[in-house]
Amino acid sequence: MSGTSDFAAETQLEGCGPMLGNQSHQQKPLRQRVFEYVRAQGNTARSDISRALEISPGSATTLTADLIRAGLLREVAGLERDNSRGRPRVALEIVPQAGFVIGIKLGDTGHTAVLADFTGAMISNASLPSLPTSRPATTLLDEVARLIDMLLSQTNTPMNKVKGIGIGMAGLIDHAHGLVRWSPLLNSRDQAFGAAAEARFGRSVVLENDANMLTLAELWFGSGRAKSDFAVITIENGVGMGLVLNNRLYRGSFGMGLELGHTKVQLDGALCRCGERGCLEAYISDYALVREAATALNLPLDKNISFQSLLGTLFDEAAAGNTAAQKIFQRAGRFLALGLSNVVQLFDPALVILSGERMTYDFMYDGDVLRDVQALTLSRGDMPCLVEVHPHADLDWARGATARALAQVTDAIFKTEAAI
Repeated sequence: MSGTSDFAAETQLEGCGPMLGNQSHQQKPLRQRVFEYVRAQGNTARSDISRALEISPGSATTLTADLIRAGLLREVAGLERDNSRGRPRVALEIVPQAGFVIGIKLGDTGHTAVLADFTGAMISNASLPSLPTSRPATTLLDEVARLIDMLLSQTNTPMNKVKGIGIGMAGLIDHAHGLVRWSPLLNSRDQAFGAAAEARFGRSVVLENDANMLTLAELWFGSGRAKSDFAVITIENGVGMGLVLNNRLYRGSFGMGLELGHTKVQLDGALCRCGERGCLEAYISDYALVREAATALNLPLDKNISFQSLLGTLFDEAAAGNTAAQKIFQRAGRFLALGLSNVVQLFDPALVILSGERMTYDFMYDGDVLRDVQALTLSRGDMPCLVEVHPHADLDWARGATARALAQVTDAIFKTEAAI
């Protein structure tokens, strides 16, 4: 199966990865900083590397020569001259075949995977249907294995060419230890899913909350590449949030922060699928809207009828002027405004990106919602940040997982070199 990422349709800077530096970037080995600068630019000259990283031309030449010998960079022609005289400058770019990574989004209704080369370019993609039910970790790994087989068979890429795998899923994910503390996809808590996946596939595996994966996609391929601070809020069968501060993904002290969907908006309120009451997710997610629709519109909660079908009926009714249906979306919009205003008030981001399948329903983010956000913040009459709607497809979430895998593999390469 092939598809198109929403990022491919946007006007993009060349290359991939964050365009701005941060403190953690400065702590990396200089050879790695050179490599990541070239990857972010797409292709660039040694003189540009020297100026951007504030190193001598001699150091830039030595470092890039090392990377060429290591098979990570190559020379290409085609850059414009610095002035009207002289030969065109020789550029450097990442060797695409230096390695491949796989990014996977595991979802309630479907799983999606992307194969990317070392430049971050998408080579192939595949998807499998899923069911919104919990299952044992071994069953979920079987589904991942099927997805990987489909993905690699399209391009006849052997598994030994894959350097790393990134997996994103809904839930509370301890990325540092590869643990899934809780996920609606698994039937038990505190699963060592990362270690189990590494044992199964024989490759380095990194786990992330799925909202973090989409945030990485924006940071590496989308609107966030040249922004130091922004937030991504996802609304689908759950509510997620990713946050970039100082051009770097923020997770909290223990790696499981920014669970906006499980912040409390009403004490002893509606029951959330996490088992708690009053979570924001319990008022604006897919299952929350379906629960409301079943009551207000007398729709059957039949297991054979998909959430998407029920939500489509609800939206059609609202668009046709059904007052009960409109009130469901309006109520969800007010709760969304409450959640957004808390994000704005706490973190003061320059940009908030709303994403997910529910963003096709404009009742959820119309002018009233944005005005409510403004009224609930100390903004003094002005919107404190830009709000954009990016209704990304599953491929974009999976591309974010490739970014996470690329970052992990890159760190491993240069830590090894530094140790030598």
